[in-house]
Amino acid sequence: MTLRPTYLAVCSALIFSSAVYAQEPAETQQLKQEIEQLKALRDELARQASEFERRIAALENQVSGTEQAITVVPQVPAPQATSPVPPEYHVKQVEDKSTWGTFEPGKGFVLARTDMGEVDFSVFTYARYLNQDNFDDTYTDTFGRVRELDIRNDIQMQKLTLNFKGWLFDPKFRYLFYTWTSNTSQGDLAQVVVAGNLGYQFSDAFQLYAGIGGLPSTRSTNYTFPNWLKNDHRSIADEFFRGSYTTGIWASGKLAPGLEYRAMLGNNLSQLGVNAAQLDDGLNTVSAALWWMPTTGEYGPGSGFGDYEYHQELATLFGIHYTHSREDAQGQSDTEGFENSQLRLSDGTLIFSDDPFMTGGDVRKATYEMVAVNGGMKYRGWSLDGEFYYRRLDNFLTTGPIPISSLDDYGFQVQGSTMLMPETLQAFVEYSKIYGDYGNPYDFTLGLNWFPMARKDVRMSFQGLYLKDSPVGYSSVPFAVGAHGWAFSTDLIVAF
Repeated sequence: MTLRPTYLAVCSALIFSSAVYAQEPAETQQLKQEIEQLKALRDELARQASEFERRIAALENQVSGTEQAITVVPQVPAPQATSPVPPEYHVKQVEDKSTWGTFEPGKGFVLARTDMGEVDFSVFTYARYLNQDNFDDTYTDTFGRVRELDIRNDIQMQKLTLNFKGWLFDPKFRYLFYTWTSNTSQGDLAQVVVAGNLGYQFSDAFQLYAGIGGLPSTRSTNYTFPNWLKNDHRSIADEFFRGSYTTGIWASGKLAPGLEYRAMLGNNLSQLGVNAAQLDDGLNTVSAALWWMPTTGEYGPGSGFGDYEYHQELATLFGIHYTHSREDAQGQSDTEGFENSQLRLSDGTLIFSDDPFMTGGDVRKATYEMVAVNGGMKYRGWSLDGEFYYRRLDNFLTTGPIPISSLDDYGFQVQGSTMLMPETLQAFVEYSKIYGDYGNPYDFTLGLNWFPMARKDVRMSFQGLYLKDSPVGYSSVPFAVGAHGWAFSTDLIVAF
C-alpha cells in the first residue's frame, strides 16, 4: 500500500515529460519557418538596395535639368507563412539634390555634379524699351563733317547669353562655354558669338586660362559684369578708353588676403568680328590689373558696383590697370559689333577711318597705351566708385600727312548708389567726362533698379541718360556716336 503513491507520482512524471517531448518538434519547426521567412525578406531588401544604387548612379550620369519621373521599385511579396510576419515595406525613390537640379547663387542651376565633373547653367538676358527722340538729328565733328544720327524709339529683346561652366575630371580643370548674342545687331559681324575658355587652377595664387576673355583694361572689363548699376552699358568715358574681348592666355590669383591680380596676353584690343587673317603677326597686346581690398578682403560679387549685399562693415577697393597694344586698321572690329573697342578721337572720329584729320593722310597702324586707376567704398547699402583714365596713341604708321605725332586723352567716371529699400529698390547716379584735343564730351545718368522678387537675379531698371557729344556708341548700347540730348530706357533683366 505504501508504494502506490510513489508509483503514481512516477507515472505522472513520465506522462508529462512525454507530452513535453512530443510538443518540442512542432515549435522548433515553426521557429525555423519564421527564420526562413526573415532571411527571404532580408535578401529582398538587399536586392532593392542594390536597385537603389543602380538608379542613383544612372541619375548622376544624366546631364539634363528637366524633371523626370522616377519609377517606384516593384515590391516582391514575402513568402506566405502561417505565423505573423513584419509589415510590408514600401520603398520610395528620392531625388538626390546633391547631384543635380539645385540652384546655387553664382553658379545658376547645377545640371550635373558627379565625381567626374560638374555642369552649371546660367543666363543673362533682358528686354529693353529705348527712346532717343530727344537726341539732335545731326552732329558736326571738329573738322566740320556733318553726321546724321539714326534715332531709335523701339522695343527689343536686346541680349541673350547662355553659359555652361564647371569642371571636368579634376576639380582644378575648369571650363566656360557660352553663346552670346545682341539682337539689335542682327546682320552685323559677330552678332552671335559661340565661345569660351579652358583653365587649370594650380593654386589660389596661380590659375591659367586660354580662350576668349576680357582684357583687364578697366574695372568693367575685369569680370565685374553683370554686377553693374547700369545693366549692360558703361559710361562714355569707360567706353572710350577701355579694351575689349579677345583670344589669348591669362593668369589670375590671390597674392595675399584681399590682394588679387590678373594679366593677359591677347591678339588685339577687340577680336569680335575680326577673323584670323585680319590679325597682324605681332601678338603684342598685353593687359594687367592689380586690386586691393584692405578692409574686408572682398568687395561683393565680382567686385562689382553697388551695395545690394548691404555691407555691415566698410568695404574698400583700390585698383590699377595697364594695357599696351599695337593696332592696325585691318585688325579693328566692326563699328557696330557689340562690345567692340575702337580707337577714336575725342569727337568720335575713328583713327583708322579714311582721312581722319582732313589732311589727305590715313593712319594704318598705331600704338595704344592706357592706364586706369580706381577706388571705391561700400557700406550699409551705399556705394561710391571712381575711376581715372589716361590714354596715349603714338608711333603712327601713315600714308600721307597727319598733323600729330601723338595723342593724349584723359578722363574719369564717378558712380554712386543707395538701397532705398533693402533688397528691393536701388537708386544710382553716374557722371563721366573725357578731356581731349578734339572735344570734351560728358554724360550724366539718373536711374532706379527695382528688384520685385527681393533677389538680385531679376530686376527692372529705369534710367535717364544725358549725353553731350558722345564720342562712342553702337546699336547694342542706348547711345550713338555724336549723341547730344536725353535718352530714356526701361529694362527687364534676368541674370542668374
